[in-house]
Amino acid sequence: MADFEAAKDKVLMGVERKSMIISETEKNNTAYHEAGHTLVAKLTPGTDPIHKVSIIPRGMALGVTQQLPIDDRYTYSREYLMNALSILLGGRAAEEIALHHRTTGAGNDLERATDLARKMVTEWGMSEKLGPLTFGKKDEHIFLGKEIAKHKDYSEKTAVDIDEEVKKIVLEAHSMSKKVLTANTDLLEALAKELLEKETLDGNEIDTLIRETEAKRTVQV
Repeated sequence: MADFEAAKDKVLMGVERKSMIISETEKNNTAYHEAGHTLVAKLTPGTDPIHKVSIIPRGMALGVTQQLPIDDRYTYSREYLMNALSILLGGRAAEEIALHHRTTGAGNDLERATDLARKMVTEWGMSEKLGPLTFGKKDEHIFLGKEIAKHKDYSEKTAVDIDEEVKKIVLEAHSMSKKVLTANTDLLEALAKELLEKETLDGNEIDTLIRETEAKRTVQV
């Protein structure tokens, strides 16, 4: 089973790069970053369960937080997507709260969050201001390998409104993640330290750590 688990992680999260030399500062940054993703996912109702979190470099990433859905999903509610955005931004929020700085480690998270928010506005009609409309017609350029291209079919004013709504959604999600982590800084510290020590934690280990930390919080009160 250990071999099956290792194979599954290799497929889902990429190949481990244990030979990669990382400074203690970068390792610390990665631990808090991944702890931020993990805690926002664990403490936000209705999100997919955490399968594993690791600060061992895999693929192009210095750390990975892996969620596995309980069942197949074919449609997504706005609430689910906002939660997904807040999880994506949990790493950046953790950097700001615990380390008081921002790193380039959140670059891919920010790109994915911005892309998801733009789809919410332009494809799925999830903007209160713009309403249930889609923006940008899709065409397939067959002779270019069926590359999908979008044609602008809206005014400059609408383009500005779209940008504003995308920004609003991303900032709202960022605020959600900061609120969760600010209220649970003890959990953030505990999880980051555990990651620095063990490098990889599975869902059960994370649940145990959260229970123990919350129990200590109750005793102190």
